[in-house]
Amino acid sequence: MAEQYLSGSASDAPQTAQVKHRFRWRVADIAVASVIGVASALIYWLVAMLTAAPWPILEGIVPGLGGLFNGLWLFAGPLALIIVRKPGAGVYAEVVAAVLEALWGSQWVPVETFLIGLLQGAMAELAFLIFAYRKWNLGTTVLSGVLSAIGCWLYSFLTHLQAINIVGPYGIIYVITTAISGALIAGVLVWYLYLAIAKTGALDHFESGRLLRADKRQG
Repeated sequence: MAEQYLSGSASDAPQTAQVKHRFRWRVADIAVASVIGVASALIYWLVAMLTAAPWPILEGIVPGLGGLFNGLWLFAGPLALIIVRKPGAGVYAEVVAAVLEALWGSQWVPVETFLIGLLQGAMAELAFLIFAYRKWNLGTTVLSGVLSAIGCWLYSFLTHLQAINIVGPYGIIYVITTAISGALIAGVLVWYLYLAIAKTGALDHFESGRLLRADKRQG
């Protein structure tokens, strides 16, 4: 019995070490997640200016329709997760983006920009956490975008729109349009952006790049 127990423990050791290695952050992981955060911050900052005029137009057509733009502020988390594939990558990239966006000038006060980035990153992370960080596909990426969108919606309503019924017409339309935007921009678009980057060979030092190229060779 003792020999069997020891044998089982020994066989489990390599698997445990492999899991730890898979979740351990490298310098390259930090660098890439940081680059994604910085690039996203610049895009978020530009989006805030470019959507300032069309947003009220959409809201005038159907109140809550402006949520279709929200996905443009949600992609940092899902993109960092699908490329780096380490727990915390989504939160890290979103927080970096939020902090820089606040420093450059945001429509939100700095603390709020940080908090909404933190919430969106955590919600994006939840999609991959549900599958124990083992499902790296289009479906999980879309779910990540949708959950990040729900985080965006929740923050908006719980902090700035308390007077509006969260389950009223405006609240329902806003969450639907935000979720659609998150699914398409922070989900589908992010997935195909990842594929395009991986095809260049830029991700060959990452599991996300190596596995994709290996699948292509086998196919």
